[in-house]
Amino acid sequence: MAHQGDLNFNRNVLLAVDDSANARRAVAYVAFMLGGVTNSKVTLLHVISEPEEDYFTKIEEKQKWIEQYRHRVEAFLEQYRRELIDAGFAAEAVQTSAPLRSCPSIAECILSELDRTQYGTLVVGRQGLSRKEEFLFGSVSSKIVGHARNCVVWVVA
Repeated sequence: MAHQGDLNFNRNVLLAVDDSANARRAVAYVAFMLGGVTNSKVTLLHVISEPEEDYFTKIEEKQKWIEQYRHRVEAFLEQYRRELIDAGFAAEAVQTSAPLRSCPSIAECILSELDRTQYGTLVVGRQGLSRKEEFLFGSVSSKIVGHARNCVVWVVA
């Protein structure tokens, strides 16, 4: 049996967020559980789902919407970043990422980011769906739990 000292633990955390109460709880949980732990790095991720081609009548409208949305995303990402730093993370250990991606689903884009980079833990907030809605539509957290590989998944309710 391997001892903890024999294992190479990946302490990098991918924290997928939006501006919901559940995402704020997920950030607070990571701050509480890992704040001050050395060698931990966190990337706060919010995937900006590119609108469908025919959603806007003019390219300028689409660009304006993306710019406004990105501004709002950057504001809450910075707020979450500050919270993690205040909890004991080194400033250089907390990054933000808000890629604009064409996504079949947000869960698939988050999992793609997980596959593209090296994270040992993926943290998501539980979406506030009823059991009936979750059965009909699925949820991001359920899809992630069902498809994530080679990492730990924390779903914060």
